[in-house]
Amino acid sequence: MNNNASPTNTDERRLTIAEALREAIAQEMERDPRVFLIGEDIGIPGGFGGAFGVYLGLPEKFGHERIIDTPISEKAIAGAAVGAALMGMRPIPDMQYSDFLFECMDELVNQAAKMRYMSGGKLSVPLVMRCPVGTANRGAQHGQCPESYFIHVPGIKVVAPSDAYVAKGIMTAAIRDDDPVLVFEHKLLYGSKGREQAGGLDLTAHVPEGDYVFPIGRGLIKREGHHVTVVATHLTLYRCLAAAAELALEGIEVEVIDPVSLQPFDTDLIFSSVEKTGRLLIAHEDTLTGGWGAELAARVADDCVYSLEAPIKRVAAHDVPLPVAPILEQTVVPSQERITREIRALCAM
Repeated sequence: MNNNASPTNTDERRLTIAEALREAIAQEMERDPRVFLIGEDIGIPGGFGGAFGVYLGLPEKFGHERIIDTPISEKAIAGAAVGAALMGMRPIPDMQYSDFLFECMDELVNQAAKMRYMSGGKLSVPLVMRCPVGTANRGAQHGQCPESYFIHVPGIKVVAPSDAYVAKGIMTAAIRDDDPVLVFEHKLLYGSKGREQAGGLDLTAHVPEGDYVFPIGRGLIKREGHHVTVVATHLTLYRCLAAAAELALEGIEVEVIDPVSLQPFDTDLIFSSVEKTGRLLIAHEDTLTGGWGAELAARVADDCVYSLEAPIKRVAAHDVPLPVAPILEQTVVPSQERITREIRALCAM
């Protein structure tokens, strides 16, 4: 299977991530009557389609038996979704912010993740939890990137799409998967509610009209290079691509990889790149200590140590609660300037 960047076709339609997710969900709801949505403010008639506009138009199309509004209780949302999944349904519970996952850790970690093992394979929990992440001037309780908490849990799959093409394909794969999948999406990449451009980024991508699957566990090479491998997700991925373009003017060719899946990792793709470049930098918006980059660094150190020509480096958010003030927030999370500086220093070793 080709691991190069997502296909582009300027002659065909381009969607935002919000639109691509909406299309994937709608197509799966049409294909499979077991698929339904459950969450807060997702089915209000004439409403805003959830916190980030992903569900616009779906209540009118599918009705409130399949798009279920709930009280403000993430524990109840997750518990109902786990129960429905155990009974053969395929729920898509919505977390308005991924920070609220901590309200339902028992349902996810002790129930959903373990039911297949504890039942000897007789039971499964095919739910897809949508979880918006990332800083957006919303402060310490509405801007975290908690993906790393869940890659630690056997039985849960964790994906992090960064463009519309991948978002539609991996959402389709997640809904069809027989195990629980957490889909982490960055708030500033949705391109919803008229925001197709953000920070100079074009938040649209070519997305085929028909249904397709982007396999869970497959990563993508977003830019080829031979001096250093950089692995990043979400908004940080785009900052790494911008840094790579800047460094190319200095003769430094950066290979940028979007892992897409954090559990399972596409380690073959990453190992192959590191064996070619001899250098690795991992960048993410999660904090440095215990972030998913630490796990990836450990795996590369185990399997590719003799290919490394320099130490593995990580660029991450500082180990502090997220501030709400924009200038402080920008100081905490990885910037393009910080990423560029670290890559340049790594290539000088």
